[in-house]
Amino acid sequence: MTDHPIRTADAADRRRARTSLYRAVWRWHFFAGLFVLPFLITLSVTGALYLFRDEIDAIVHADLKRVAVQEAAAPMPPSALMAAALTAHPGTAAKITLPATPDSSAEVTVDTLSGERLAVYVNPYDAAVLGSLPDRGTIMWTVRTLHSLKYFGPVARGLIEIAAGWSILLVLTGAYLWWPRGQSGGVVTLRGKPAQRVFWRDLHAVLGLVLGGFIAFLAITGMPWSGVWGAKVNEWANGSNFGYPSGVRVNVPMSDARMAQDGPTTWSLEQARVPLAEGGASMEPIGIDDAVSVFDGLGLHRGYTVVFPKGPTGVFSASVYPDDLAQQRVVHLNAYSGKPLIDMSYGDYGPLGRWLEFGINVHLGQEFGLANKLVLLAVCIGNVVLAVAAGAMWWKRRPKGAMGVPPLPAERGRLAGVAALMAVGGLAFPLVGLSFLVMLALDLLISRGWRHRHAGMAARA
Repeated sequence: MTDHPIRTADAADRRRARTSLYRAVWRWHFFAGLFVLPFLITLSVTGALYLFRDEIDAIVHADLKRVAVQEAAAPMPPSALMAAALTAHPGTAAKITLPATPDSSAEVTVDTLSGERLAVYVNPYDAAVLGSLPDRGTIMWTVRTLHSLKYFGPVARGLIEIAAGWSILLVLTGAYLWWPRGQSGGVVTLRGKPAQRVFWRDLHAVLGLVLGGFIAFLAITGMPWSGVWGAKVNEWANGSNFGYPSGVRVNVPMSDARMAQDGPTTWSLEQARVPLAEGGASMEPIGIDDAVSVFDGLGLHRGYTVVFPKGPTGVFSASVYPDDLAQQRVVHLNAYSGKPLIDMSYGDYGPLGRWLEFGINVHLGQEFGLANKLVLLAVCIGNVVLAVAAGAMWWKRRPKGAMGVPPLPAERGRLAGVAALMAVGGLAFPLVGLSFLVMLALDLLISRGWRHRHAGMAARA
């Protein structure tokens, strides 16, 4: 007895449809990998280093950042530390970061008379100047700038944003390609040897299974720093109330200065304005020592930074962003009365701000202590191996003298269907969506040229 012709044809059509969908997904997975993998390697290497920024800076800059603990000696007042820094480097003090631990130095940021901004390190016990670096001149600031590609301008930062969106596509298409479909090898085990392509294919697939969720999480939590999507979401979340999260009462006069202009702040406060102080005509401003006394009385976490008032309406602004989100805090102080004008912490952020700040804190390896750092370190190492495995797999598969782009599906509608799903994601991330359209147009042009070339060769034959 033979199969009915109609049933046989239906089965063949289903196989053809499945094969076409697989090829369409594979083709876009290839394109995504081609774009993302160089970024994945760079971000993973710099990100792995930045996880241990405090430890690395403490070793590399030990002569500046570390001091001998003097149990019998009380720390010098902030004014003395500031005076010592200005004696060594004349100019104007912009801010001071007080020691976070008994063996930490104080850091005074000075705008020198020559126009240079320096970070001057001072021993808090005897006010001895230990040395200086350009502001944000530590090795970890360099790594951070490389990680964000800020060295290379806004276009490069835009590419980072696009790479984050394509990373999510890479994970989703990779999950589809990994799906077993009846095979037992290469699902959670490795077959073959390093000399064989199947070994690198299985290594890539298994690592992708383990790392996929982490890659998507890091891409999503890295998006808030992006120049287009991140800036717009920040504006939407904190655009009212002078850039402060919804729920924070801002009923004092505000300046046009932003907190981020004076140094790093949390994502939620990048657009936050600095308030104005009143009373300058009838009162004498308090000094830095009195301001620090008020901040200490308010219970700020050790190691906070105080930005000095700018002009007669300036305020003392203290901020601290330790690993514990609950301890993050910003306080603006009237420079004349010593009265807090705005006092806010993580608990004052709106729901969106709290969610994003939590994700960022995990992204930075801060939320769960050493375990957080070690897990992300393993992920960064795995990402590099994943990228190398993809390259080796492609190199062993590609035809000689060709790119080895996965073949077009027999049913072109499948390719369009995958592209349509990608377009939906592009609505949420416009810059990523634009890159999808560019890649789709290039793919159509290349495919059309390939078909015309082969049609011409067939006609001549």
